Amino acid sequence: MVGKGFTVDLNKPLVFQVGHLGESYQEWVHTPILTEESPRFFESDFLEIFTRTVWWVVPLIWVPVALYFIRMSYTMGLTLALVAMLSVLGAFVWTFLEYCFHRFLFHIDTKSYWGNTFHYLIHGCHHKHPMDGLRLVIPPVEAAILALMFWYLYGILFTLSTRPVMFGGGLIGYVIYDMVHYYVHHGQPTKQSLKSLKKYHLNHHFRIQNKGFGITTALWDRVFGTLPKTKAADKRG
Repeated sequence: MVGKGFTVDLNKPLVFQVGHLGESYQEWVHTPILTEESPRFFESDFLEIFTRTVWWVVPLIWVPVALYFIRMSYTMGLTLALVAMLSVLGAFVWTFLEYCFHRFLFHIDTKSYWGNTFHYLIHGCHHKHPMDGLRLVIPPVEAAILALMFWYLYGILFTLSTRPVMFGGGLIGYVIYDMVHYYVHHGQPTKQSLKSLKKYHLNHHFRIQNKGFGITTALWDRVFGTLPKTKAADKRG
């Protein structure tokens, strides 16, 4: 694994190595290693703990939190029908946030030492080791930081009684996102809808990495023109 003047040693902790790749980082990180091995990130055992998360931790933590906030809006006087509708809306808003995060943050073009290091931590590691099942869902600490940021943002955007249900609905959307993302990498779907999602996402990893940013839906790729062409369309073009 060689960058210009630098070789990444895959047998050593990776995080503080990848920055040295400079302009070669993007090519390196988008050349996947197709094993389920989970490489070491840090020398510190303590830091390493926070980089690995089993998939079931996500619903175990965040579904009860989401239900707590959804119920909060109900106890504040919103009708059950309105709470249900806003929960679905909150989950739908998440699909847009999911697209924006993936396109505009997770796929930033970096070449500086700290830029490469940051990118590798937040998403590059997933493209380098796409079958690493312990680094596929968002770790709870990182998710909690993002959740806190959105809780305060929603305090600006929504009323006192609608804020909790929109936030809780968004958390449900997030849980669905992480579960779908894990499944399209490690599951063997039999339903056509899930087969299509799996094909769509793996196409993003292994064929056209600057298109197809949606995970749970291709809607926003259609809206913003980032829907990847099919292989047949490529051949015709």
